[in-house]
Amino acid sequence: MTTKWLDQPELAAWIRLASVLELLPGALDSQLRRDNGLTHFEYFVLAMLSEAPDRTLRMTALAQHTSATLPRLSHVVRRLEDRGLIERFPCPTDARATNARLTDAGWDKIREAAPGHVATVREHVIDALTPEQVTQLTAITDAILTRLDPEGRMSDVYHRHDSGI
Repeated sequence: MTTKWLDQPELAAWIRLASVLELLPGALDSQLRRDNGLTHFEYFVLAMLSEAPDRTLRMTALAQHTSATLPRLSHVVRRLEDRGLIERFPCPTDARATNARLTDAGWDKIREAAPGHVATVREHVIDALTPEQVTQLTAITDAILTRLDPEGRMSDVYHRHDSGI
């Protein structure tokens, strides 16, 4: 098999994307830890539950929504449960399954954390782009997501807010 090396423009684009992938999580994590005592992944878990019907999801669905393994998710949910932000309970329709529900304290925490998180996303990503570039970024990430998630397992997460596009 012959390697199809990246040409100069492709390499320039890739290195920049790789740099964003390395730097952005730290910026998001830093703000959330400083202001709310949450990691970015903990925030994401709380956010997924906050948008679910009755603020409740099966653990398997929550793992799918957050693209996490069940062991990683269980560990994080246990930490959030210890802080009173999430509660787990047997699924009423399937005794083999466990549900996770955002508590009132969890709802308060996500509402408290959201403005600072959005401000950080805006500062580091959205405000750096023109409206046309935001549209292009959506198209570019859709093209990449089609390759990374060909079955669309997470599509409800990333298409949930497409109504204005």
